[in-house]
Amino acid sequence: MIRRKIFNDTKTAFKLKSNVELDRAMFLFSMMSKQRLVTAGIFLTKLSLKLHLPVEGLIKKTIFEQFCGGITEEDCKPVTKEMYAENLHSILDYSVEGKKTEEEFDAALKKKKSLIEFAAKSNELPFAVFKPTGIGRFEIWEKLTEKISLSDDEKEEWERVKARVEELCETALKHKVRLYADAEESWMQGAADDLMEEMMKKYNKEGVYIFNTFQCYRWDRLQYVKDLHEKAKKEGFKVGAKIVRGAYMEKENARAKKLGYVTPICENKEATDVQFNSVMSYCLANLDDISVFIGSHNEVSNYLALQIMEDKNLAQDDQRIWFSQLYGMSDHISYNLAKKGYNAAKLLPFGPVRDVVPYLLRRAQENTSVKGQTGRELSLLREERKRRKGEPTKHDREEH
Repeated sequence: MIRRKIFNDTKTAFKLKSNVELDRAMFLFSMMSKQRLVTAGIFLTKLSLKLHLPVEGLIKKTIFEQFCGGITEEDCKPVTKEMYAENLHSILDYSVEGKKTEEEFDAALKKKKSLIEFAAKSNELPFAVFKPTGIGRFEIWEKLTEKISLSDDEKEEWERVKARVEELCETALKHKVRLYADAEESWMQGAADDLMEEMMKKYNKEGVYIFNTFQCYRWDRLQYVKDLHEKAKKEGFKVGAKIVRGAYMEKENARAKKLGYVTPICENKEATDVQFNSVMSYCLANLDDISVFIGSHNEVSNYLALQIMEDKNLAQDDQRIWFSQLYGMSDHISYNLAKKGYNAAKLLPFGPVRDVVPYLLRRAQENTSVKGQTGRELSLLREERKRRKGEPTKHDREEH
């Protein structure tokens, strides 16, 4: 049986954090546990940036350093190398959002390609990532998902979007770097699913290099994965499945209510947990055809995956199974998985402070809305701080 308490090892979880960093993390998570403070903080941050007030330094020293690796990929190198020394991999994510023009999308393509090439030269970077709306207008994905006819100009625009995705996939295959597409709102996701299925069909013949993300707070995802698996078996390709719970729940439910359609989101957290664990179990039961990337901060789901692996007598470092959490969160899961020899990675966002703010604000909101998440982080940080009382000088080094 799996040792049930491996995620309680705070010494391993926070080994790389100085006391100063532990204190900062405790402060941030205690702030994020207060809904009103988060709401007010988000409002003030947006207003300050809009008015060009000098708040970037404050953002950089607090929430940015907690959840981001740096401003450039070079900035991230000391962080990725330090984590890799603990057997923990990284996935660099240039987390600049909300771009609208063709020039910006071409620039994003160039950046993402360079990150695939960067990952190819680094053992610590096994994956690359892109966001569909980072390389094509949200509205074009939405129109295709909603089956709305495109104008001639939009048809040309869509061809350019497809060409960008294809170029990323070709680059990933050429450099033998796994690439996954992030999932976004359901009303644009259908077009992204179709395109990523096409890319898997083309590039996942021999190995699994192309992954799509499945948000398991959607009640239709288990059936979707089963249908995709059937197609893959018939048509001779392999599935790359990154599974997450999902990040747009409030927005999804609000839109469904406003427009009067059935929400695609599970009715409650328990139903979401069942959906996630069912999709994960299905993938782990079909590893000959599906490689699975488990993006979860939920201890029960991670323990379940470890139990299934043990029951199936799978190697801990089986390349068809990866675990991942966000940088700055759930270190008790990431570092303890890595220590036990599992394939574990941190998603490491980076980018100019001002441009990364939308990503950071979403992190703050998610921490507030995920029941128990912030409380668990806080209790583990406090436990580690208490444990260190007996060794006062060891962790009081300068911030790295």
